[in-house]
Amino acid sequence: MGEGRKGENALPEHLRFVRLVLGGQRWVGERQPGQRAGLSHTAVLAAARQLLVERGLEALSMRALAARLAVSPNALYSHVESKTGLVDDLLDDTLAAVKTPDPDGDDPLAGLHALMTSTYEILLVHAELVPAYLARQGARGPNARRLGDVTLALLERAGVSGEDAREALHVLIFHTIGAAAFATRSPITPDIPTSATGEDHRTEFDRGLHWLLTGINTSAGH
Repeated sequence: MGEGRKGENALPEHLRFVRLVLGGQRWVGERQPGQRAGLSHTAVLAAARQLLVERGLEALSMRALAARLAVSPNALYSHVESKTGLVDDLLDDTLAAVKTPDPDGDDPLAGLHALMTSTYEILLVHAELVPAYLARQGARGPNARRLGDVTLALLERAGVSGEDAREALHVLIFHTIGAAAFATRSPITPDIPTSATGEDHRTEFDRGLHWLLTGINTSAGH
């Protein structure tokens, strides 16, 4: 008891009076078990992205990531809940770079075209993540929700709402991820030879997107 009190009094004044009660007393500023000074969610995602670029999705594991960061695997669980959660965080973090149009712009179909095109271009930059977008059927998280809300707002202004809008959203997402998968030679049909260039893939994506938006516009009665 005397030793504990001595240790407590050795703490800085601002820490002695602020405590968290979570199954016992813990001083604010004291690291939790498994935490390491300087380790952050951002650092974990950066290391995971580097591993993906170097070794691919199959090689990404909590143990490999911990080794890259020179921490124990348990330290990672203070920042991500699981490998699936880690992948979802990576996917959503990547979507932060997607340019979002003004949902109140003059032409909602042009806004949808710009939004899906920006998403496609971001996927090409991060080709190592495309297989994960396919496996997870998109992304989850605040950035994905923000982009989904903008897309639904644009669809509503184009005359598509409710379940029809959600179906249109899914179709647009599937087209964009699928086109990026073919353009980056993700493992859909990796052994099929192709002479298509990046510009050819971009043209095909753009044409397909135009067809989809034309169909959406027609179904809305315009």
